[in-house]
Amino acid sequence: MEGALAATDRELPHRPSASTLMAEHRAVVMLIHVPRFHLAREPRAVSGWPAGLADPAVAAALRALHEAPARSRTVADLARAGAVSRSTLAARFKDGVGQGPLECLTRWRVELASRQLRDGTETPAAIARSGGYGSESALSVAFKRVMGMSPRDYR
Repeated sequence: MEGALAATDRELPHRPSASTLMAEHRAVVMLIHVPRFHLAREPRAVSGWPAGLADPAVAAALRALHEAPARSRTVADLARAGAVSRSTLAARFKDGVGQGPLECLTRWRVELASRQLRDGTETPAAIARSGGYGSESALSVAFKRVMGMSPRDYR
């Protein structure tokens, strides 16, 4: 990190060709390295999904949840993705992320639904179907639990 900052500091005052581009790219790389270094030094200091990424089994489950949020999931299904038992995944997920895997899935689905409600023109029923819910009512119950209001009121 110090080397990248020093190189940028030396380069920008003289403005050699592509110096701005180099500085921007170094900044992007540092944005990746800072959380990495922090997690390596203090793995328990971070909570939520970033902390979950430090555990390979939890990271595999998180990837599965985020790659196909509409897919019907069980804890056992997610545990297979992480190559651990159901109980092991549940405990490690709760410990690292701060919530259970299915609660995390619900929150991710509701986040995606809230984006669609804000940015799109689809009906709540269509959003429910595309988000893995069997009905608009099922989406509404989950949405109210997470967001404190119905999808229609949110829109």
